[in-house]
Amino acid sequence: MIQRKRMLFLLSWLCLYKTAAIVPIQTSKTQAANIPLSLRGGSMSMDDDDNSSGSAIIRVAYQGEPGAYSEKATRELLGPNVFAVGRPSFEAAFRAVALMECDYACLPIENSLGGSIHENYDLMLRYQLTIIGEHEFRVKHCLLAKPGVKRESIKYAISHPQALAQCANFLRGLGITPIATYDTAGSAKMISEGLELPENCTPENTAAIASDLAGNIYKLNCLNKGIEDDDTNFTRFLLLARKDVVQFLNKKIPSKTSIVFALPDSPGALYKALACFSLRDIDCTKIESRPTSASLLNYLKFKSQQLGRKSRNAAALPRFRYCFYLDFTAAELDENTQNALSHLREQADFLRILGSYPVKSKLVGPVASAVKRLKLIEVDPKSASVSTLPSDMEGNKPLNIGIIGFGSYGQFLARRMTRNNRVTALDILDKSAEAKNLGVEFYPHYEMSSFLTGLDVVIFAVPMIKFEDVIRGLPADLFRKVLVVDVCPLNSHPKEVLLRVFGDRPDIDILSSHPMFGPVDMTGGKRGDGVVVDDSYSASVWDGRPMVYEKVRISDVPRCERYLQIFADARCRLVEMNAEQHDASIADAEFVTHLMGRLLVDKELLPPSPVVSKEYAALCDVADMTSGDSFDLFFGMYKFNTNARMHLTKMRENLAQLERQLAEKEAYIAATKEMQNSDRQRLIAETKLLLKEIAMNGELDGGLRQSKPAPETPEPEKKSTTSKK
Repeated sequence: MIQRKRMLFLLSWLCLYKTAAIVPIQTSKTQAANIPLSLRGGSMSMDDDDNSSGSAIIRVAYQGEPGAYSEKATRELLGPNVFAVGRPSFEAAFRAVALMECDYACLPIENSLGGSIHENYDLMLRYQLTIIGEHEFRVKHCLLAKPGVKRESIKYAISHPQALAQCANFLRGLGITPIATYDTAGSAKMISEGLELPENCTPENTAAIASDLAGNIYKLNCLNKGIEDDDTNFTRFLLLARKDVVQFLNKKIPSKTSIVFALPDSPGALYKALACFSLRDIDCTKIESRPTSASLLNYLKFKSQQLGRKSRNAAALPRFRYCFYLDFTAAELDENTQNALSHLREQADFLRILGSYPVKSKLVGPVASAVKRLKLIEVDPKSASVSTLPSDMEGNKPLNIGIIGFGSYGQFLARRMTRNNRVTALDILDKSAEAKNLGVEFYPHYEMSSFLTGLDVVIFAVPMIKFEDVIRGLPADLFRKVLVVDVCPLNSHPKEVLLRVFGDRPDIDILSSHPMFGPVDMTGGKRGDGVVVDDSYSASVWDGRPMVYEKVRISDVPRCERYLQIFADARCRLVEMNAEQHDASIADAEFVTHLMGRLLVDKELLPPSPVVSKEYAALCDVADMTSGDSFDLFFGMYKFNTNARMHLTKMRENLAQLERQLAEKEAYIAATKEMQNSDRQRLIAETKLLLKEIAMNGELDGGLRQSKPAPETPEPEKKSTTSKK
């Protein structure tokens, strides 16, 4: 049933494309260019600047329903014949371009009255798209109603809250009550269809505030045009693509460059950063600060630790970090701009160029050539405006995932992936009982062809030391049109093996990944301490953990994104990083972590305790997490990490140094104690001698007092009594 619905959906797309009302203009080139729209057509090479080559169709994603202001801005910038694809959110528009379902995205970035649209600033940092153009769109609101409805009958006006606020005086003067809805064009659609209207609203007493394009699409009458209170209402739109156009800019083309950077937490950092441009007479037109994303914050913490600026204690790191978005009027390749950016890189912790592009709605490069080709045909805007993509249907389709190597880690992955996907497993050992408990269909090794039939994704969960042997032992023809994924803790070696074996097979997609989490000993569905590992426990293991990946070679982008979405739905932190960077940044830390975990796995080293500190609990977690991994995994970390032997030597040296320090401290304390004892004995002896001398001196003084005569005392004079008489 699901497959039948999907086929009907794709057929409807093809019918829509073929009936897009392509009307050729009376020229020879037009007759040759009268081609049907293709579901996957329109992708253009950035090297293609020939007006006569390439597809005549441009697919541009925007946010909103058909007839939204974003669609009107798109058609103003690129022409009325552009194929506009409405998306439900800004991120969905970004994803449509990233997944190659659309060629460009036209999205608002700031409004002269409402200010910046912060969500799109954050999305530009999250997605690897580049700015290739800008357009300042004059917003003109229209009061739209059903045919036959007069303005005097209107009691309510529905639209986006911002549009209602911009027309408040007009509505107040007519006594119309504003009611907020989710979208301007969506409000026009609600009145046209008479569905989902707010309470007390009917198509006969309600009008919509939207664009005149929405009125044309939904067949509504325009009762008033230009009803906004302020005629300086402009919205700046950005045209985003997968590749830049910096090579097509020159000194004759007024250009602008947008960058984002993060600065260290030091006095005057922003002043010094802006001085990089002011000293070179580069005009900065806009600056915006935004909180850093989680992935960027982790990168800044990692870089700070590398430079020794901050300690590993999270409390020592600043809680609030901001990145700055800056626009300046110069092209990226200008000499002054290059010097300014080099100067800024010396000061900034992070810097990324979002795009260098022409100003004032000018287009250059392949998009300019495509717009010229579009002028040779006429397309009905009603037919060339849709709000659904094939991936919207395929996004809910379960993946057929096969896991080769059904050990503890393969079972750990299957436990989560079986929730919304069909999972099969293959192993040289009999793992049928474990597979049955997890709801996985198990195939023995000799049924390889049956196992690979109909799979979308094949995950190699085998030890790294056996990875190459396993890959070479499998027939490459069976992996045709399959996404091959490795989940090894080191990525450079598996990536090299996959490219060597499947290098001449472009129909085989390759994804190198490292989920940086895994099972605690799950033998028999329990941890090593006998605690049952249920789904809630498994979910907590995935939640918030990093999943590092590299799209080595991807032709079916939607399928790859659906696989990565499994980890996103599990609340993992997806980090895109090439294999070489991954191994340089993570391999050493992973080896040391597993080394310490294996050293501490002995229960005598970490005995159970009713009261534990955070440090002790962290050590127990390390020991538990590494105890569930096989020794082959650890040996692979050792064999394919060139620094592993150095770390072992350093460990031994550190342990020997620590033993020496302990022995030195112990000897020092013993010597100090011995010295204290000898000093005490000496003091006691000296005290006894002193007391003896005092006693002898006391006896001598007593004998002298006895032999010496007592001094004579004078007799008092006798008083005469006669004188008184």
